[in-house]
Amino acid sequence: MFGGQVVPPSNSPHLRKSDGEQGNTEMEGLLHSTESDDLKIPSLPISTAAIMPSPILLWRFKVLLFFLWGFFCCKIGWDSVMRMSVNLRDLFLYEAFLYYNPLLLVTMMVWLWGVNLWVFAQSTISYAKIFDLDQNHLTHREIWKVATWMTIIVPISMTAYLYLYSHGEVSLAASQPVFLYCAVALILIFPFDIFYLSSRYYLLRTLWRIVFPLQAITFSDFFLADILTSMSKVFSDLERSVCRMVHRQVATIAWFEADSVCGSHSIGIPIILVLPYIFRLFQCLRQYKDTKEKTALFNALKYSTAVPVIFVSALKYHVLPDSWTNFYRPLWLLSGVLNSLYSFYWDVTRDWDLSCFTRIFKFNKPSLCSHLLHGRKWVYFWVIGSNFILRLAWTYKLSAHLRHNYLTVFTITALEMIRRFQWVFFRVENEWTKMSSKSNLQLSEISSEEDKLLAPSNHNV
Repeated sequence: MFGGQVVPPSNSPHLRKSDGEQGNTEMEGLLHSTESDDLKIPSLPISTAAIMPSPILLWRFKVLLFFLWGFFCCKIGWDSVMRMSVNLRDLFLYEAFLYYNPLLLVTMMVWLWGVNLWVFAQSTISYAKIFDLDQNHLTHREIWKVATWMTIIVPISMTAYLYLYSHGEVSLAASQPVFLYCAVALILIFPFDIFYLSSRYYLLRTLWRIVFPLQAITFSDFFLADILTSMSKVFSDLERSVCRMVHRQVATIAWFEADSVCGSHSIGIPIILVLPYIFRLFQCLRQYKDTKEKTALFNALKYSTAVPVIFVSALKYHVLPDSWTNFYRPLWLLSGVLNSLYSFYWDVTRDWDLSCFTRIFKFNKPSLCSHLLHGRKWVYFWVIGSNFILRLAWTYKLSAHLRHNYLTVFTITALEMIRRFQWVFFRVENEWTKMSSKSNLQLSEISSEEDKLLAPSNHNV
């Protein structure tokens, strides 16, 4: 005021500088402040980088915590089961297994999908282009992060269910799977931009296109639909679980009656089992309508062979024992063999096309995994042989009358997911090869047209 320097406001419109001048002034001020700080502080303390532990040490610590968490969950769950009577223990484990094995299998599939994406990222195959993904698509690291949280949350809920039920808190125990299922459903449909909104929207949109194939079928549509056929047992168990939650039969013995609304003889079981195959069948018919390719009809026939396997198996509880033994059981076996052999033939000759195994395990950077897998004949012998065996075993899972062997069915379902995990590599590679061939053909046609246009004419002026 009295001879002091007047400092105008920095945001005055009359004194605002151009972007370049303003950037230079800010840079000079930053350098000046840095020099002043250096004069004031002759020596800095230990840097933050030196205090922070190394990434390897952090990773080892996380792995240690993960194993400790797994040990405590197993210990609490085992002690809780041992508190029950011997007669009730097996039935209770079957019920707990029904509620949680679908989410455990989904978690396993997410882990395996992350491995698929990791291999694609290492190889020369652009999976983002194949699936028509934008720049915000999830990488294998983010997929594994989701799988890690699922691996933590689902067993915690299962452990709480076992502990609360064994200690007499039946109502609290019954709420555990209900809360878990509701949380998963809410996360999937949450409309705000958290929890990978674009990826969740992409998944839900693809599922909608699978259920209602009213448009041209894209590669991601029938690719996900094929994966859903391998998870038909998961959807069947989800339907049984939701049915018992709706009818308030969780942590009760009401569902033990096989003929009850949520019992093991319900007609809802084969209906849910067959739905993924029906969706895939309609996709093939839609593809034939759009392309007029007869291959789509033969593919539709392949999915139709799963229908008698499922429904003939369900007839065991609705026909006389002699009729089942003399007629329906041989028909079920014949249908199962036909479906398995047809599916195996289609995998090898159509979905994979064995003539073009050249890229999937050829990584950009040489590694031990690439050296062991790329160009090795044993890989293809293993994939073909295991695919054949697991295709035959898959009939067991589709059979409703064999559901009581829940541990066996769980094992076969997990093996089917491993078979599908192997299938993904070669199916995506085959699609990439087709896309590359089409692009090369288009480029050659364009270059030939350009040569014709640039060629000198024979007309004399």
